[in-house]
Amino acid sequence: MPMTTPLPISGYVLAGGRSSRMGTDKALLQLAGKPLIAHAVAKLRRICADVHILGSKPALAAFAPLVPDLHPNCGPVGGMEAALAHSTHDWSLILAVDLPFLPTAVLYRWASHTVAPTETNRVAMFTADGRPQPAVCLLHKQIAPSIAAAIALEEFKLLPVLEAAAHVLALQHGQPLEQVLSSHLTPGDFFPSNPDHGPAITAAQQAAQPLWFTNLNTPQDFALAEANTAALDA
Repeated sequence: MPMTTPLPISGYVLAGGRSSRMGTDKALLQLAGKPLIAHAVAKLRRICADVHILGSKPALAAFAPLVPDLHPNCGPVGGMEAALAHSTHDWSLILAVDLPFLPTAVLYRWASHTVAPTETNRVAMFTADGRPQPAVCLLHKQIAPSIAAAIALEEFKLLPVLEAAAHVLALQHGQPLEQVLSSHLTPGDFFPSNPDHGPAITAAQQAAQPLWFTNLNTPQDFALAEANTAALDA
């Protein structure tokens, strides 16, 4: 895959889950000869100026530096709080470790669009099959206080927390919510039509679009992934 010029954003892999349905730490499960954590880190390194792993599992430190939660046992919201506190950039790209099929090409174009100086959004996520996908999101540092407030209130459901954070900023700045929260874009909006701006999407990746937001939570999910390794980033 052709290399991209990294964007001035920080990349973070969400890898702190318990993997209870998988029965083992899925971040270290091998897919096409590499653990899932390696696939996620490699994807973000093509896009982001720096890449870290959200969590404190020592076995993951070999793949990228770890950023532990500020408040443990708060789920993905706790990881996002830690990312926003840690990041040296205005924007952070968060990627769940168990989504190996979302192409770098799509992520790169989406991130380029979202962080453009002309954009006013501060929370961005895709919509797939009519549903927002908060496990892959771009977050601006301005929402950090709202994330911290949600954790203090023990509100840990990811989508409502992100939507509420965007709503707070919209009220503060007197903007319509849709100017702060970008959740209506689909991955298809960012299919590269030519390779002049980042890597190109492959035919196998386009054919595997139903897998792009399929979390690998169970052995059955992983078996499906193993049957579609041609759709992974090269």
